[in-house]
Amino acid sequence: MPVPADNARADRWASLEPYAQLVRSLLPRASGIAVFDSAANLRWSNDTAVWPDLVHAVEQSAAEASADSAAPGQLRVLEGNVPLYLCWLRDDTTQQLLAVIAIQCRASSDGEQRSFSFVHALIRPALECLRRELLARHSLDLLTENLSARDRDLELVLAVSSRDGARPGDDASALRVILENSVEHLGCALAALLVPDKSLVLFRMSREQPADGRLLAQTHRHLLSLGQVRREPLIMNRLAQGSAFGTLPYKILSCSLRNAAGRPIGIFALYRHEAAADFNDREARLAEVLARKASMIIESSYDAMTGLLNRQAFEQRAADLIAGAAAGKPLAVLYVDVDQLHLVNENFGMHVGDLMLSMLADMMRRRLPPAAVAARISGDRFAVVVPGPLEAALELATSWCETAAQLAAVQGDERSRASLSIGVAELVPGDVGLTHTLAAAETACKAAKDRGRNRAEAYQAADESVVRRFTDITIAASLRAAVADDRLRLDAQFIQPLDAAPSRPPHFEVLLRMIDDEGRTLGPDRFLSAANRYQLMPTIDRWVIERALGMLRPHAGLIDATGAVFAINFSGQSLNDAEFADELIARIEASGIGPQHLCFELTESATIANLARAELLMRRLRKLGCGVALDDFGTGLSSLAYLRQLPVSMLKIDGSFVRDILRDARSESLVQAIAQLARSMQMVTVAEYVETDAIRERIAALGVDYAQGFSIGRPVPLADVLADLQGVLARAPRIFPDPVPPPAPGLH
Repeated sequence: MPVPADNARADRWASLEPYAQLVRSLLPRASGIAVFDSAANLRWSNDTAVWPDLVHAVEQSAAEASADSAAPGQLRVLEGNVPLYLCWLRDDTTQQLLAVIAIQCRASSDGEQRSFSFVHALIRPALECLRRELLARHSLDLLTENLSARDRDLELVLAVSSRDGARPGDDASALRVILENSVEHLGCALAALLVPDKSLVLFRMSREQPADGRLLAQTHRHLLSLGQVRREPLIMNRLAQGSAFGTLPYKILSCSLRNAAGRPIGIFALYRHEAAADFNDREARLAEVLARKASMIIESSYDAMTGLLNRQAFEQRAADLIAGAAAGKPLAVLYVDVDQLHLVNENFGMHVGDLMLSMLADMMRRRLPPAAVAARISGDRFAVVVPGPLEAALELATSWCETAAQLAAVQGDERSRASLSIGVAELVPGDVGLTHTLAAAETACKAAKDRGRNRAEAYQAADESVVRRFTDITIAASLRAAVADDRLRLDAQFIQPLDAAPSRPPHFEVLLRMIDDEGRTLGPDRFLSAANRYQLMPTIDRWVIERALGMLRPHAGLIDATGAVFAINFSGQSLNDAEFADELIARIEASGIGPQHLCFELTESATIANLARAELLMRRLRKLGCGVALDDFGTGLSSLAYLRQLPVSMLKIDGSFVRDILRDARSESLVQAIAQLARSMQMVTVAEYVETDAIRERIAALGVDYAQGFSIGRPVPLADVLADLQGVLARAPRIFPDPVPPPAPGLH
């Protein structure tokens, strides 16, 4: 009957009955036939009983067969004078024992036993057929095992590769899959990934037969050293006596992890118990494939210079940390900015700046609390999420600033000191998200810069400066979207002449409005701070000038007939744009509008801050025929020293003086002095924030030429003003009774 061993090899020993019949036909006295493998395990028998003395005889015979590779077998006599012929079947190539064929024969009547050589000669043809059959089946078994192993290898590779499309930045999960599948598919007690420069240590142990917890600590230094000089996988199935690893009851397979440039960055190591199967070349090749995969994951998730996470991986890791945090347990977000790194790059070279970044990142990484997540999110900026309250995070950030001040990047004999500005904001899981909290931390970071740098500031809702910055961050994003989506609108506010002189044509100031996502109209007080802070004004100025001139162009004839002047603002940031002045002059010349109907306003502070550029552009505008107004005049006394050299045609008196003119004698005196100064310099004056008739009458008495404010007229859409310009001017409040002159014939 067949006696299977394990399921994997049962087929090789099945269906041997035809060979047993062949043996019996050649040796009629054979009473029982059994087949044993090279380890003396019974694989097949035609007898229902296998006596213990038979098994013992086969064990001894198998041991002797290994020692004598030339002999074909031997004869043994069992109890009761029963002859047992043990035939050894071998592999032709290796001469290794394949099987032991045990043949029991009935005792002869005369008690004589036939010699082994005689019996072997009789049944040799049957034994040769059986040997070839077993060899063929053995080859098939090896092929099956090889294919099965390759299938398992493919399953492992596919299991790892299937993580590629899981979640962007989910590097930790993908690396865990590599380790878990390595333990399962390769039968390891321990699998580990170590990348020292990135403080990355990941490992997984077998659930059934875990390794000693101290194993990794005992071997990782030597494996890392070997990985520095060895590219190919390292197999250590037998540790040499007195090796650097000491005496370890484990087998080790180690592969070097290398970056895209081929530089070693760490190791991928597999461990098996001493009693387990040896690591082989196939498994080494598979481990090498997995090591390359792990290197690719690490490269795509970590910043090459600092070893910290990149932004995409940071957002995923941080999201996992936030999702796993217990309800009500706070986290804190740190926004870290390296102060004035561009000066280090310019003065000492980019390589010194890179060295400084690496040193600072290493300092932060070494001091991270457990479970914290840190990343380099842009050139000189870092983001960190740490468990714990705001106070602890602020203390950590302060210690980083103190340590950074002691670090220095060295170039020759010069030293550049490092400095950090850090903002800290509290994140309560389930309350606000990471993006919102990171923006709050960035706001606090900018406040730290404003307050002297190399310091940490916490985001506080009561801190007006911090809140303003935080609001600007939010508004800046909305403003960019509004510009891109053309959700800006131009309004016009009437500026009233305060006497009937012909040289006092009616004026309008063109004002900007933003339409938010919900369709609400926002005034410039809501978004200009953000536009200035985030350098958006040049883009906005260009939009305003292009749109205003485009809207005025179809009404050029009517504007010329009424003599109306439209004042358009631009910012000091645009003065710093080398191409802005030429673009502005070119647009005016191509607009088809008389330059005398255009006036361009620039604030006093922006003019003084960019005096040379401002003067040059003002002269070009005046030469073209345009008016030039100095807005918010009176807020910077230093401007008086430069007023004589600036070709200004209009001074707009700051509204803070005008608003208090009836109750503050000093404001009244200042307004009167500015009006007299302007008249002596042949400039006209405009009083802003004229909110009552009493203020309007008072400034007229003081010699101011124009009034602008809610008592004169509120801003209305520029399109509405242009559609009915003559009617608007006719309805406008005027101190003098002169009617608006009718339009010239043919003008609409």
